[in-house]
Amino acid sequence: METTRHFTATVYLVHDGATALHDHPRLGIRIPPGGHVDRDELPHEAGLREAREETGLDPTLIDDTEAVGAPAGETLPTPRHTMLYDINVHDDGTVGHQHIDSVYFAAVDDRRIDPDGDDEVGADAWAWYTPGELRESDVDSDTTAIGIEAIETVGAAGER
Repeated sequence: METTRHFTATVYLVHDGATALHDHPRLGIRIPPGGHVDRDELPHEAGLREAREETGLDPTLIDDTEAVGAPAGETLPTPRHTMLYDINVHDDGTVGHQHIDSVYFAAVDDRRIDPDGDDEVGADAWAWYTPGELRESDVDSDTTAIGIEAIETVGAAGER
């Protein structure tokens, strides 16, 4: 059986020492904003678009990728992580669908969540988590570890 793979992008939004996660209604877990990369998008563009749609916030990507001079090219922001997630696993253990997820970090100016997309969860599905709250929560271990890394990275960059 063939495995279908889709490219996705996720952005951990950080403000004042905390990151925003929402309850995903279908998955039953708490995750940051993100979604599929459209055909006309680059991964970081998709992540920023999804973050704006899902939260109404205007993220500033934290990018320390060194530019490479290329006469016919440009340097793209390097994801902080590239993750492979099994989305659909069959009873026999075969994987039917996976997401190849580019993970980015971004700063936002405030914590007022006001979703801007048509089919987004409401503001009440979102919460801000500090590193201590992440460690004490039942948030998945990968989301906890990357969330703490995002908070530390944005703080070290001198952003909110």
